[in-house]
Amino acid sequence: MWAAQVQGDFRVAGVFAGGAHLTGLLAGYGVLVMLALMARVPAIEHGVGADRLARLHALGGRYVLSLCAAHALLALYAYAAHTDTGLPRAALDLLGYPGLAAATVGTVLLAAVGATSARALRRRLAHETWRAAHLLTYLGAALAFAHQLAGPDIAGSVLSVWLWALAHATVAVLLLWYRLVVPVRQALRHSLRVTEVRDEGPGVVSVVVQGIGLDQLRAEPGQFFRWRFLRRRLWRTALPFSLSAPVRDDTMRITVKAAGDHTRRMRRLRPGTRVLATGPFGALTAHRRTRRKVLLLAGGVGITPMRALFETLPGAPGDLTLLYRATSAEHLVLREELEAIAARRGAGLHYLLGASGAAFDPISPQALRDLVPDLADHDVYLCGPPGMSAAATAALVRAGVPAQRVHAENFAF
Repeated sequence: MWAAQVQGDFRVAGVFAGGAHLTGLLAGYGVLVMLALMARVPAIEHGVGADRLARLHALGGRYVLSLCAAHALLALYAYAAHTDTGLPRAALDLLGYPGLAAATVGTVLLAAVGATSARALRRRLAHETWRAAHLLTYLGAALAFAHQLAGPDIAGSVLSVWLWALAHATVAVLLLWYRLVVPVRQALRHSLRVTEVRDEGPGVVSVVVQGIGLDQLRAEPGQFFRWRFLRRRLWRTALPFSLSAPVRDDTMRITVKAAGDHTRRMRRLRPGTRVLATGPFGALTAHRRTRRKVLLLAGGVGITPMRALFETLPGAPGDLTLLYRATSAEHLVLREELEAIAARRGAGLHYLLGASGAAFDPISPQALRDLVPDLADHDVYLCGPPGMSAAATAALVRAGVPAQRVHAENFAF
């Protein structure tokens, strides 16, 4: 679209204007892609993996914000050069146009959302605050869209207007369908309610949820749902938690570690509390498997999807091994269940205990090879905190496991 309309004007104002148009089109399309990535479309979530989508969304967001800034600066310089005025005067003149004023507000909103995702600030914000701030993305995108339709690159052609509007309408429908309609429909169809909350360890609880016709969800071990508990101080936020046991008898279970105000309040859930659960999501399932032998490597509460896979992955005695990393024995979650599964299936189970940074590293390449001598012949499923997952992935590759056979899904709240 840009190439078809760009004019061969090599004066200063023309060069700046051409750059402004190109960066504006790329920024507008980038916002559309970012929204599509997070629309929770099952085919995308299952095929790519929710954690990979989140990383792509975060990386793409930086590029989009950079393009927005470049577009604004190039347009400002182009106008100033064209009218032969100073930058402050040019900025005031441009803000006099309603479409440009709306686009400026939209850009500021997108920049504010981006700022809340910066690592230094993200750690200080409650998850609920961070989620609420991200809702501004939709308003910012809407204001930018209004500006794009009025701009010369889109408005210059009826076909361009229709294609651009159709692309945005498609993404809007996907967002409304999968983030609003589907959760409400599932809630009405399956009537989920909490039936039990039980302690599993220091700061860790399991929440058992029962419903109607849960087999229709086709949830697989290793997947997760986004859970919203309809009680005071919990209903506003939906958080992702993996299933810690296979779905059976119309019952689902999640196991949650207190990592913030929201997760701490889940300990006080009462039987009968209504639940909205959207999903299933995630690609850390049996479909990733390419080898007969499988190593499951979990860290902390990352044991939850590994426990479900440990029970259900097909395999003869000796085909499955689970390594569970924790700081101490009291932090092992679901220990009795894991040991019962290992005994029943003839599977290997090893606890890797010790504080991070200790002299002995239980997930070093040599330590892993000592525990699993034929490690290079395994598929590896990995779930744990980001730091542990990164270190384990590097160790596995150095130990001879091809990177494409390390199937990881990181959790971070």
